Amino acid sequence: MLRVAVLAGDGIGPEVMEQAIKVLDTVSQQYDFKIDYHHHDVGGCAIDNHGVALPESTLQGCEQADAILFGSVGGDKWSNLPPAEQPERASLLGLRGHFGLFCNMRPAQLQLSLSQLSPLRSDISSSGFDILVMRELTGGIYFGEPKGRREQGTAEETAFDTMIYSRAEIERITRLAFEAAQKRNHKVTSVDKANVLASSQLWREVVIEIAKDYPDVELEHMYIDNAAMQLVRAPNQFDVILCSNLFGDILSDICAMITGSMGLLPSASLNESGFGMYEPAGGSAPDIAGKGIANPIAQILSASLMLRFSLNQPQAADAIEQAVAAVLEQGFFTRDLVSDSSLHQALSTAEMGEKICQHINQYAPSKRGGL
Repeated sequence: MLRVAVLAGDGIGPEVMEQAIKVLDTVSQQYDFKIDYHHHDVGGCAIDNHGVALPESTLQGCEQADAILFGSVGGDKWSNLPPAEQPERASLLGLRGHFGLFCNMRPAQLQLSLSQLSPLRSDISSSGFDILVMRELTGGIYFGEPKGRREQGTAEETAFDTMIYSRAEIERITRLAFEAAQKRNHKVTSVDKANVLASSQLWREVVIEIAKDYPDVELEHMYIDNAAMQLVRAPNQFDVILCSNLFGDILSDICAMITGSMGLLPSASLNESGFGMYEPAGGSAPDIAGKGIANPIAQILSASLMLRFSLNQPQAADAIEQAVAAVLEQGFFTRDLVSDSSLHQALSTAEMGEKICQHINQYAPSKRGGL
């Protein structure tokens, strides 16, 4: 029995999570495994019900699970709280730190059937791309000390953050990036700012050292400003992009937007033992919550990543990813993927989940004579 902690969160989180669980139930039946779901409050709803965004009961539930399936958190309702107590920061940073989730994997693939949705020029988007951003998640400027402000209210007021990386932190994310590239197109682009930053100089030195252990993988180095430009100019040149926390935060959002919709992009955050938290790249979208129009695909694909990396069910993960691709190829879209003139043709959140389940059931091994 596989035990999953389900943290649906706020806004559209619960409704897209419902579809992800529906798809997980479908593949678990077809591939003969069982999932035991345990639901816990997180984010804004946890603040309302428990007084904090990450209650101890939720943390304990996650500790007892094989993986965390996370929804989305936050909204205007809680924006007046101190930054450290707001749903996004308090829950996500708390979970990442507690479980040592140092590796964030965010795949960004532009399906040819959706190339017209990309904001890129048509001659660029028509080539498609398949990028995996590997972002170091627990170090760098977001966690470095000291940080703070001093002499507030005076002309000399200053604010400061510390960008710091250890050799060990760089080594472990780098190895995972090269191992991922070995399963893809055998290329790693390491992004830094080594011409200016001492932390980037160490980053580049360590990446070069580690690369010697992976002679079958091509390594290139690129400054962060050039990498951002190249993602817009020719994204199909990239395979695996290896980034620090800050640079990965920036580039992964660029990747998200050039695919045409945040509603399609999953992510995985892993620790050294393979335990992970899986969540969609987009936010809680409170403006459309409860309307049944949110795109559930990012949450569904996050569940697929969970099956692949934490629950050891690669065939079921393949089935989900193939079903999503097929449904999109057949022209079934939620409203974020259609033009204003085609809104009447858009599927609801539940209808998209059902289409994906139908495809899985139709093409499952049991339907093909056990092949």
